[in-house]
Amino acid sequence: MGDQVNNPEWAGLPVVVAGLGLSGISAARVLHGLGAHVTVVDGGDGPGLAAKAAALTEQGVTVRLGDGATLPPGTALVVTSPGWAPDSPLFAAAAAADVPVWGDVELAWRLRTPHPATGEPAPWLAVTGTNGKTTTVQMLASILTAAGRRTAAVGNVGVSVLDAVLAEEPYDVLAVELSSYQLHWAPSLRVHSAAVLNLAPDHLDWHGSMEAYAADKGRIYQGNQVACVYNLADPATEALVREADVEEGCRAVGFGLDAPAVSNLGVVDGLLVDRAFVADRANSAAELGAVADVNPPAPHNVTNALAAAALARAYGVDAKAVRDGLRAFTPDAHRIAHVAELDGVTYVDDSKATNTHAAAASLAAYRPVVWIAGGLAKGATFDELVADAAPRLRAAVLIGQDRQLIREALERHAPEVPVLEPAPGQTGAEAMTAIVAAAAAAAEKGDTVLLAPACASMDMFTNYGERGDLFAAAVRALQP
Repeated sequence: MGDQVNNPEWAGLPVVVAGLGLSGISAARVLHGLGAHVTVVDGGDGPGLAAKAAALTEQGVTVRLGDGATLPPGTALVVTSPGWAPDSPLFAAAAAADVPVWGDVELAWRLRTPHPATGEPAPWLAVTGTNGKTTTVQMLASILTAAGRRTAAVGNVGVSVLDAVLAEEPYDVLAVELSSYQLHWAPSLRVHSAAVLNLAPDHLDWHGSMEAYAADKGRIYQGNQVACVYNLADPATEALVREADVEEGCRAVGFGLDAPAVSNLGVVDGLLVDRAFVADRANSAAELGAVADVNPPAPHNVTNALAAAALARAYGVDAKAVRDGLRAFTPDAHRIAHVAELDGVTYVDDSKATNTHAAAASLAAYRPVVWIAGGLAKGATFDELVADAAPRLRAAVLIGQDRQLIREALERHAPEVPVLEPAPGQTGAEAMTAIVAAAAAAAEKGDTVLLAPACASMDMFTNYGERGDLFAAAVRALQP
């Protein structure tokens, strides 16, 4: 059956969509609009899903709740939502029947149409990595907009990638955030240029191993046309470039916080500098703006900006547009967001730092720090994080279900750092009020109280957004 969907005639094609989330609903509607016979399957059957199912059923889509494992007879293609694990029984049944499995990104890639001005589909500039993807893609979209291109941040952020490729008014170029899940199910993806920002253990329960996780991240480089952008401070990203099969002439371009060597982007005397996309890169460089143009100018965010700049430059954007786009960019909430300064103490919300890699980057930007940490560890260990951060810590305020793991790491690597646990058994606003009060009491003038939990939030809060919002509200309540 696999040959049937290499260049599918969609009318009448029996397609199964796995999952009734946002991407699944989007895929089902698109495929139904193309004339496919669509069946959506989902193992859940709660009232929320029933309402979504009813809306799709009214449009002529078949929905099967309570059974996400059985492949309907005659299925020619499965389109999966990103969260469905590779070992799901539905995919085993598909493999046994020689039925291909695509993700929403693969479907979008196959459905691209030529841009009327160029005769070619809009190029994709793609970003992946353990941390920083959304910020980098949004910076990239801001730079492309400053260059006068019609663009959007799509994929895991902003506009659905399916909606973007099918937009009535076509885009000139797309800034695409791709997760490891999406890359796993996108076998034919071949983008203009791509960046892997960093690699650290994450989602290993889904991928099965760090090696499998890295391999899926590395898929983003396959078939790159112009540039494979990698992090000079993270050798694993360069290794993925070396392993990639790219088009003739595609270049490896590194980014980092030091003065750049030939073919790299970096920082010189507070300026962002490009020695990759200039005519005489052996002897000259282009100034792309200043570190001060990056909001906020924390080190890891400067590397995000350099990665975005590298992709934009690979696409042909001039230096002025890079500067203007970075100046125009405003980060999303809960990403190293300055909340307030009270009595000489700065309060920063980085609730989005839900793993150790993100928390390490945030901690590296401040000194001294009263660190608010803890929650659901997702199998993480904290020794390396704590050992590196120890010289910066004034105190640690531990929260959540797995705070014991962080406390033990502090006892091993930073025994002199005071540890506070102010909200045992509490959740929500009540807990955060006590947490912020304890942090404020431990802080001294010149310190930063940093919410960078290195853990997921759902044991105490609805999500990381609520955690950050309640932190900001509790900080503002301290004001006289």
